[in-house]
Amino acid sequence: MDLKVLSNEEYDKIILKLDQVLELLSEKSKKTRNPLEEIWLDTFEAARVLKVSTRTLQNYRDYGRLPFSKIGSKIYFKASDIENLLTEHYSK
Repeated sequence: MDLKVLSNEEYDKIILKLDQVLELLSEKSKKTRNPLEEIWLDTFEAARVLKVSTRTLQNYRDYGRLPFSKIGSKIYFKASDIENLLTEHYSK
């Protein structure tokens, strides 16, 4: 294995190029991201994430604390809405 030594200038150029590649990839992924790619959780998954009972989760729905979607008898919650609920009630 050959060992190569880089000057500070060469190292900085490599880091700059890597940063540019990362920025380009980040921009590209934002443009191609599917808006329906949201993570949806059913009642049991949401209750497990929040560490509450399904009855408490129903209270959150009933009082408008947590938005939901209902298809037939199945209820789903957006992961981002759960995160927003937790963030809103966060205290330091």
